[in-house]
Amino acid sequence: MLSPSGNDPGPSPVPESIRELIDGWPNNPAYVQNKYTDVLAVNALGAALTPNYAVGVNLLTAVLLDPAEQALRRDWDELTEEGVAVLRSELGSAVDDPRLVELVGELSVRSERFRQLWARHDVRPRRGRLSLLTHPDVGDLELKSDKLTIGGTDGMTLVVFHAVPGSRSIESLALLGSLVASNDTTDETTEQRDQTPRPSD
Repeated sequence: MLSPSGNDPGPSPVPESIRELIDGWPNNPAYVQNKYTDVLAVNALGAALTPNYAVGVNLLTAVLLDPAEQALRRDWDELTEEGVAVLRSELGSAVDDPRLVELVGELSVRSERFRQLWARHDVRPRRGRLSLLTHPDVGDLELKSDKLTIGGTDGMTLVVFHAVPGSRSIESLALLGSLVASNDTTDETTEQRDQTPRPSD
């Protein structure tokens, strides 16, 4: 899948152990991104948070340009500030990286918000944060995220979310997980039914 900007992030194989790790987390949304914020891998619960947590999607482009993503993010202002500042920090050490230069150029043309933030010259490291979401199926969520560098890769980051134990958000996250499991079961049943031989007339 291509990113919304039409750029293919290219072959960036996520270590199989990382794929197995995030797929084994039924209660924690998680995904892997590269330094350009292209999604490289995502687990089922992560994909249920937003359609933009999907392999090939450029998250910074999606957050800045997709109205549905803006509606999802109650902290959109803070999120875009941080995202642009992190991108500037990446560019600072790789001014000859054509992919980064292209991404900056495209967002400068397509997003007024990006132009405003880029002109501020803010620089921030990639770090965890509190994400405030309003999900169409389960309502408001407050999820803490941790961003962990994956050793032995070219700047891959594992992002994993969790809710505070005992909070309303953990109940909502559990509900979202049950919806994912229910959809998976329905899909499997439909697939089995479609593959069942039918008696001839």
